Amino acid sequence: MSELDVAGRVVELVRRLAGPDAQAEVTVIRTDLALTRFANSFIHQNVSESGTTVRLRLHVDGRTAAGTGSLLDPDGLAALVERTVAAARLVPADPAWPGLTAPSPVPPGAVFDEATAYAAPDDRAARVRAFVDAAGGLETAGYCRTACRSGAFANSAGHAVVGRTAEAAMDGIARTGGADGVARRCADRLGELDGAVLGARAAAKARAATDPVELPPGRYEVVLEPAAVADLLQNLAWFGFNGKRHAERQSFAELDTVQFDPSVTLVDDPLHASALPFDLEGAPRRALTLIDAGTTTAVAHDRRSGAEAGAESTGHGTPEGATFGPIPHNLRLLPGTDGDRPATGGGALAGAVADPDTAALVAGLRHGLLVSDFWYTRVLDPKRLVITGLTRNGVWLVEDGVPTRAVRDFRFTESYPRALGPGRVLGLGRQPVRQPDRVDGSWWEAPPLRLASWNFTGGASG
Repeated sequence: MSELDVAGRVVELVRRLAGPDAQAEVTVIRTDLALTRFANSFIHQNVSESGTTVRLRLHVDGRTAAGTGSLLDPDGLAALVERTVAAARLVPADPAWPGLTAPSPVPPGAVFDEATAYAAPDDRAARVRAFVDAAGGLETAGYCRTACRSGAFANSAGHAVVGRTAEAAMDGIARTGGADGVARRCADRLGELDGAVLGARAAAKARAATDPVELPPGRYEVVLEPAAVADLLQNLAWFGFNGKRHAERQSFAELDTVQFDPSVTLVDDPLHASALPFDLEGAPRRALTLIDAGTTTAVAHDRRSGAEAGAESTGHGTPEGATFGPIPHNLRLLPGTDGDRPATGGGALAGAVADPDTAALVAGLRHGLLVSDFWYTRVLDPKRLVITGLTRNGVWLVEDGVPTRAVRDFRFTESYPRALGPGRVLGLGRQPVRQPDRVDGSWWEAPPLRLASWNFTGGASG
């Protein structure tokens, strides 16, 4: 059976087993994942998996329950419905049930690339080989992955939709003398991933990161590369532009208020790339502008949070919605639009600068830091979105527009909205880079970013 056939079968089973007044919504997602992983500069793992997940949410007699299964035979589907009906009898009443999505069209998804969806192991291995060769003898590690998702949704209100999507990603490091350099990218087509370009970039950054010095903590002007900016976007999405947190007053977001620099426009844009055109509730997905030229304009909603806020769903129904709320998973920080700029910022540590786009921002720094990546970021204050974390994969001191020394890693403590506030964004690159996420189907796209101040609160010595 197709995914839509399975969804329709489950809806019919609900009618038979729970009665004609039961309301059901069913999502069926088939996922084909393949991963080629390498370490010590050779491939050590090539794996693939295919699986289908059936999610049923049922509202009957004023109560709501959900169930998940993976057995598609008649007995497996019947068991899923039976245990979900049984669960509905045990849960408290749900007076806030928002009802079902009415029949409505969904937009076409991103272009589906057959070569990516059904890529052979050799196709991924060729990119790994190119990455390793381009690293010029440095120790390398990382992965190349491909993914294909086909999905269908049906509910007892007669709404039914289908979609499919494909994605490829590569993430690798090169290492020398205890220093790492990283390069990663996510794309709709495997053919857009150039292992040689990524390997050469990672190696150049690793070589430039050797023999680092320690600098004192303090506030520094910074240029953040796209990998670091992706962490900003992810935390803004989870803790800021989340309709549930906003309703609970745990979010910094204040609608129709200037909270960011005028150069900042942030869009959740699932149909831009690698996402299905409907959400877990069957609502159509679309581009949602969260920040428009510095003004906070929207937060994400599923049907429940939207009903509570007097708004419509924005297409952000997810499996974790009841616990974490509706979360944007496909954020784009729109790039700068100024004219041509010189690609300067070279010198002895030219390898520290990943690309001409970053170089143009570095060239404007009189005294500051170039930061490659963040990790282990954790929330200290969700309301102000104060985050603490560490730098990694390369930090450099920049003086008069030129990287002059590699710097040992810092701990930072910073309010992400404050760092992006009015007058604090000094420049945006013009070439956004899409960064992969650990969560299947999520990505974060951003250009490099120059900020007036970043609060580094600890160095390598404490």
